[in-house]
Amino acid sequence: MSRVVFFLVPGVHLLDLAGPAQVFSTAADFGHPSTLVYVAERPVVPTAQGLPVVAGTEWPRLGPEDLIVVPGWRVSVPAAGPRTGVGVGGPAIGAAALRALRDHHAGGGTVAGVCVGAEALGRAGLLDGRRCTTHHEVQDELARRHPAAVVVRDVLYTADDRVVTSAGIASGIDLALHLVAGRHGPAVAAQVARDMVLHTRRNGHEPQASAMFRYRSHLDDAVHRAQDVLDARFAEPLPLPVLAGAVGVSERTLTRLFTRATGGLTPLRYQQALRLERAEHLIGHGATVEAAARAVGFDDPRMLRRLRARGS
Repeated sequence: MSRVVFFLVPGVHLLDLAGPAQVFSTAADFGHPSTLVYVAERPVVPTAQGLPVVAGTEWPRLGPEDLIVVPGWRVSVPAAGPRTGVGVGGPAIGAAALRALRDHHAGGGTVAGVCVGAEALGRAGLLDGRRCTTHHEVQDELARRHPAAVVVRDVLYTADDRVVTSAGIASGIDLALHLVAGRHGPAVAAQVARDMVLHTRRNGHEPQASAMFRYRSHLDDAVHRAQDVLDARFAEPLPLPVLAGAVGVSERTLTRLFTRATGGLTPLRYQQALRLERAEHLIGHGATVEAAARAVGFDDPRMLRRLRARGS
C-alpha cells in the first residue's frame, strides 16, 4: 500500500488539501487503498479558512511508489481593486522539509504542488528545467522567482518527470484524478469522479485534460453507461453490436445518442482517444511505441503512430 503524504504550511487552503485527499480516499473505496499522512513543521496548522488542522511533525520513510502533495496557501491579496501584486511567497518552509521533497524525488518518487504549493517545489529546486503551472494570478511571480522553470500558463495541471503542479484551488482535484488515472487506469479515475459527483467537463483546449472528462458533461444515461464500459475495457475489442448490447439499445440508437452527447464523437473515436491518452502516459514513462500499442489494445503499432501524428 502506497502513502500519500500531505505537507501542510500555515495558511493552507482547506480545499487544496481536502479535494485531493477525498480523491485518494474514494479510490480506496474502489479497491485501490493508500495511506494518507499529514505532516507539518508544527503539530497544529492554521488554515486560510480559520479551521485549524492537526498533523504529525515526523516524515515517514518513503519509497518510489509514494507521493508527496503540497497544498497551496493563502496569498496576499489587496483589500479592494484589481488583484495585482498577488504574491506566492507565503510562509517560510524549513530546510528539513525542502530536503524531504528533494530526496523523495531523487529517490524516484512523485512530488505534487496544488496552486501556490508549486512555490514550495520551486524552493526545493524541483521546478528548474521542468514544466509547471500555478494559479493564473501568480504565474508571473512564480516565473520571476524561478527563472529556470518553464511556467505553462492557463492549463489545469502539468506533469514533468514526476513533478506535478496544478492551477487554482479546485484544480487540485483534477491533479489527483490525473495521478489516480496514471497509477490505476482511467476507468478507476472515472469511477472516483462520478462517485464524487463531479462536473467533469473541462476546457477542451487544455492539453492535460483527460478524454474521460471532456466528454462527460452530458445528461444521457445510456451514453454514460456506454462510456463506463469503454472506460473499463478500452484495451479490448468492443464492436458496436457488443457495446450496444451491453447498454441495452440498438446500434443505430447508440451511435445517434453518443455522437449527440459528445459533440460528434463516435464510440470508436472515444475508445481511440482513451487508448491514445493511456499510450502517451506509458510512452512518457519509458515504454516504447510498440509496447504501449500492445498494452492499450492496438494490434498494429502503426495505428498508434498515426493517431499520435494527427493528435486525435
